[in-house]
Amino acid sequence: MTRRPGRSAVPSAGRLGLLDTSAPQNLAELGWNTPESVDVLWALSRAPDADLALRTLVRLRGAVEDEWSEIDATLRTNKSFRGRLFGVIGSSDALADHLVAEPSTWRLLLADELPDRDEVDRRMLESAGAEAVPGEVEKGNRVYRAKLTGPKSVVALRLAYRNLILQLAAHDVASTVEDEPVMWLPEVGAYLSDLADAALTAALAVAFTEVCGDDPIPVRIAVIAMGKCGARELNYVSDVDVIFVSDPADGVASRIAGEMMRIGSLAFFEVDAALRPEGKSGALTRTLDSHVAYYERWAKTWEFQALLKSRAMTGDMELANEYIAAVKPMVWKAAERPDFVPEVQKMRRRVESLVPEGERDRNLKLGQGSLRDVEFAVQLLQMVHGRVDEELRVMPTVDALAALTAGGYVGRDDGANLSASYQFLRLLEHRLQLQRMKRTHLLPKPDDTEGLRWLARAAHIRREGELDATGVLREQIRHQTLRVRRLHQKLFYRPLLEAVTRFKPDELTLSDESAERRLAALGYAMPDRALSHIRALSNAPGRRGQIQLLILPQLLEHIGDTPDPDAGLLNYRRLCEALEDKDWFLRLLRDDGVVAERLMKVLGTSEFIANMLMRSPEVIHQYSDGPDGPKLCAIRPEDVAKGLIASTVRQEDMKRAVAVARSHRRAELVRVASADVLGLMDVPTVCKALSSVWAAVLNAALTVAINISERDRGKPAPARIAVIGMGRLGGGELGYGSDADVLFVCQPDREADESEAVRWSQTIAETVRSALGSPSADPPLEVDTGLRPEGRNGPVVRTLAAYSAYYAQWAQPWEVQALLRAHQVAGDEALGIDFLHMIDHVRYPVGGVSNEAVKEIRRIKARVDAERLPRGADPATHTKLGRGGLADIEWTVQLLQLRYAHRYRSLHNTSTLESLDAIGAAELLSENDVALLKNAWITATKARNALVLVRGKPVDQLPGPGKQLRQIAYAAGWPEDQAADFLENYLRVTRRAKAVVLKVFGA
Repeated sequence: MTRRPGRSAVPSAGRLGLLDTSAPQNLAELGWNTPESVDVLWALSRAPDADLALRTLVRLRGAVEDEWSEIDATLRTNKSFRGRLFGVIGSSDALADHLVAEPSTWRLLLADELPDRDEVDRRMLESAGAEAVPGEVEKGNRVYRAKLTGPKSVVALRLAYRNLILQLAAHDVASTVEDEPVMWLPEVGAYLSDLADAALTAALAVAFTEVCGDDPIPVRIAVIAMGKCGARELNYVSDVDVIFVSDPADGVASRIAGEMMRIGSLAFFEVDAALRPEGKSGALTRTLDSHVAYYERWAKTWEFQALLKSRAMTGDMELANEYIAAVKPMVWKAAERPDFVPEVQKMRRRVESLVPEGERDRNLKLGQGSLRDVEFAVQLLQMVHGRVDEELRVMPTVDALAALTAGGYVGRDDGANLSASYQFLRLLEHRLQLQRMKRTHLLPKPDDTEGLRWLARAAHIRREGELDATGVLREQIRHQTLRVRRLHQKLFYRPLLEAVTRFKPDELTLSDESAERRLAALGYAMPDRALSHIRALSNAPGRRGQIQLLILPQLLEHIGDTPDPDAGLLNYRRLCEALEDKDWFLRLLRDDGVVAERLMKVLGTSEFIANMLMRSPEVIHQYSDGPDGPKLCAIRPEDVAKGLIASTVRQEDMKRAVAVARSHRRAELVRVASADVLGLMDVPTVCKALSSVWAAVLNAALTVAINISERDRGKPAPARIAVIGMGRLGGGELGYGSDADVLFVCQPDREADESEAVRWSQTIAETVRSALGSPSADPPLEVDTGLRPEGRNGPVVRTLAAYSAYYAQWAQPWEVQALLRAHQVAGDEALGIDFLHMIDHVRYPVGGVSNEAVKEIRRIKARVDAERLPRGADPATHTKLGRGGLADIEWTVQLLQLRYAHRYRSLHNTSTLESLDAIGAAELLSENDVALLKNAWITATKARNALVLVRGKPVDQLPGPGKQLRQIAYAAGWPEDQAADFLENYLRVTRRAKAVVLKVFGA
């Protein structure tokens, strides 16, 4: 440390860094404005807050009265004492106040050594007049009875504990003022944990007396330290987590435990037993057998992670050690639990969610690149590899990181850097808490220059080059948190790459078996295959392999956050192989983190998208952000339709035209589905985009077929043709797995023979259907004409007059109902509109449909409900035909349209959602009922689309609880660990909608 040279001239208050205007007067009052005081003054200037230290010295002089001369003389001759006193009163308002309030405690700072463990125990027990219970200490137990009870015991215990904290803090910060030995973080944390053990032993002694008086203690009770105290890495101000084990676990045991917690919380620190089985709702004390039974049957993964840091603390140590021996082996089996990965991911999200948005950059404990990031990852690695390597079964984070490094599970540089970053952040945390002896993890605000200056000096940070201490602190915080922020890459994924590429054998010994264990803990169901994929990617020849080594850690982390990492990694490998000759691909992933994150989420979520991306990789460029937001959402469906039609109609043969149309449709499907999975596009927008591209394909194929026919015939077409969209296509509400329900209508030219024109139209329609329906690697393009008059037995194409005659004479109620969603989508627009005008009097008859027709529709609906559901399907979770599913909602809307569309023109609408809005505006249903139906339609459509995205084929049935449901819930926008909530929400929404359906149709 750089020291200012001693000088004969007395430095001014300003040169000493004293900003308080009363500083010169205070120095004069102490008699320190003389040349003999120069060394003391320069030492004072090095205190973290010199003004605070000086004011405290003036107060202390008044409190000690005649002893001041002794203190003054000692300060001038004893540098060690000077460092401890100036250091502690310049670092902590609270301890400075304690020193003044208890002036005799200054003598505690004369000791060059801290009290050892036995002395700490003795002083804490003596403060309450505690004596050993006969026979207990001889058995190694920490069971005492106190003579003091009530408020007096709390005061005495608090004073003894605060005196010990004062001594520790003084030794801890002395090196900021004088050349004193530095106390490293593990030393400080261990000593604070020893103080906590001694303090709670004394509190337990008071509790025994409070509850049992002079009677024999009728129970055995052991206290287990958890968390930071259990790992002997406690903070200056922290909750102390404990668990109680007793024999028997009766009311007396609970009263003793409760009293110990109450006394400890009043005298020392918050004593928290929330880590016990069942948390705060569970019994405060349990027998050992009860603990074991709970952990064997009910405990969650986080509870085993907490047990990793459990330690016998005080009370009946024989019982405590039996508890540790019984539960610790369970910790090393937790990673084998089927819910291990979802639970771990849930914990990660919960930790991140606890931090208020405005504090994330300042929170040392829970923010980005924080202490919890290091602790969480270290504990996870311990649980993964500690199953087979007992050397990893240590509790302090620094020691655990060292063991992971020594065992080859973390590279040497990574281990050393993370340990240094962790200890630096913990040091800042200690200094912040020491200042006012308050539990805090927040750094000063960026504009709090004075707060940052004090923290830099308290953390022994000095000027470097052109940066003052505050500037160095800012730079160090940024550097250290950035290094920790890439934690999972460093601790989980980088070693995997080094293992498969055999990098730096002197630094890493991660075997294939260890790598597979790590992959399994990260959610890979087939870690051996995952390892082979990683090996193949990282060993790619030339520049590609180098870029893979650079980007794979980040990509693997993103894939690991998806519900199917195995499929995601396989899909990524397949994509890399398909784009082997595309240099832009890996460069884009390397240079644009947003693209990398979004692509990995898609690959690990949707087989449907992954398969199409292999053939339309250009869409990956749209995964980035533009000036107005995500590029995936910046493209208008109508522009896509125009481009598709323009490209397709330029082709001279049908096969090539269909290939071009499919290529455009595939790219649009990838774009829309990707935006859907990424949560960038809502359900109505998805449905409209899918319907638009389907209509464009039909339009393009029909145009090409007519052009080819005219070219081959050598004369114009004998008829005009229009394609009428039916069902979800007509309503603009197609899903990923929907076919295109259509009607073909023709209108012969005046000069043409009608029969010839109809035959020609029939040929064109069949050409379009067969060409679009030909086998392909893309999602099928099925054109379904099953809703035409006479169904499968009727002609595929009819003239406008023929349709009019049929509907006037033969239309069945179900056919009228089907026409409610008829809309012109392709071909001759004028003819299509003429068709719609012709059917308006059929689907919207004056006075509404007859009562007989309504009865018939209700009868058909009842039959559909009873017979159409596939065998083995669950009616509660079938998205199309199940209770409150799509069919229920659509039939309800259509029945109301048939009955009231003649009265309300707003009901002349083919969209289910828009028609529901019209129904609500016309007050045909209450606002609440309309909301329930809309919510059910959107929920069922979202679920049905998610089924296709995950399964890669049309599916209507939601699966039961399990991995597949987690995947579908995730694709539908729910966190993977909330699959049960997704299913419960679906059941609740559809059940409520069904009640409305029954109200309309009649139960």
